[in-house]
Amino acid sequence: MELFTAMKERRSCRNFLAEPIDETIIEKVLEAATWAPSPLNTQPWEFIVITNPEVKGKIFVEAERSRQWALETTGWKWLGTYSLDFLKSVPIIIAVIGDPKKSGVDLFMEEGPMGYQAACAAAIQNMHLAAHALRLSTLWFTLFNKKVLREILSIPPEKVPLALICLGKPERLPNPTPRKNIKEKTTYIR
Repeated sequence: MELFTAMKERRSCRNFLAEPIDETIIEKVLEAATWAPSPLNTQPWEFIVITNPEVKGKIFVEAERSRQWALETTGWKWLGTYSLDFLKSVPIIIAVIGDPKKSGVDLFMEEGPMGYQAACAAAIQNMHLAAHALRLSTLWFTLFNKKVLREILSIPPEKVPLALICLGKPERLPNPTPRKNIKEKTTYIR
């Protein structure tokens, strides 16, 4: 699949078939993640591949708790009808874990370590594009409390769970979503 086509056609999915995904496909998606750039080539990412229904159930419970908290905190009405059932049916959830100690020079700057987060985000984008090229769908999911997810997945306290990537075959193809005009989002300093 041509890169620009993949970037334009990839969509987030929240309705997955429960069909298992072959481990060689999962490894291709993970390998694509490792090709992402990172500060000083620190490669600050780690991945936890989750197929266990009991663990997915715990993630679902935490996501529901976080959804309710977010609804009460923000007042965003759409959260009241946002279904998280896909967390139980998706065949694969990949937790992306970042290591702040592998952030690069920004580790010593006033704002603190952020390079590891950007690198992990680049790895996540590679995962999305690789999955799409392999005719799978994905969702970048962050509706969870990091402390609780650390407990569920036995993540050491010095590492940060940044995202859960849902991966599977789509039940139906998601609709295209509009994008802002690039001219509205770009400033040139010449």
